[in-house]
Amino acid sequence: MRPSNNARNETEHERLDRQLMEMLQGFRVAVTGVQVLFAFLLTVPFAPGFDEVNATGRRLFYVALFSAAVASISFIAPVIQHRILFQLNQKPALIRRANRFGIFGALALATSITSATTLIIHTLVSDLAAALTAAAVVVLCGWAWFVQPLLIRRRAGRPARPSDE
Repeated sequence: MRPSNNARNETEHERLDRQLMEMLQGFRVAVTGVQVLFAFLLTVPFAPGFDEVNATGRRLFYVALFSAAVASISFIAPVIQHRILFQLNQKPALIRRANRFGIFGALALATSITSATTLIIHTLVSDLAAALTAAAVVVLCGWAWFVQPLLIRRRAGRPARPSDE
């Protein structure tokens, strides 16, 4: 393979290898947080006092649990697919798909974090405090995970849809 036109002076194969490793490393960080949250949520229904959680709290719990499961699946899927597609020259498609799984997993994780936090505040304090907390968590996740990087992409003249980096 000949070198591609990029600042790193790497071949296409080297670039794909680097992209995949960087993405999988990022998933390792994210999946640890998801697993801790998911494990915590799996214990909640068995905790004393869960029977006292009202219908709103139970719906929040369901959303938090389901979203944590979706986030976990999303962050783990690229790793499993990489194992199944190993040595079949599918790396470009795998990287594109893994990127989509990562973004979807981040959305699911933000939903789970928001729902779990809102459930706790709703149970401990009040509906108003829960609503304000939910808004704050959504804004923080949205800004830090999505808006800020998209603004940087726009300033760099890159499309909002990540492709090859």
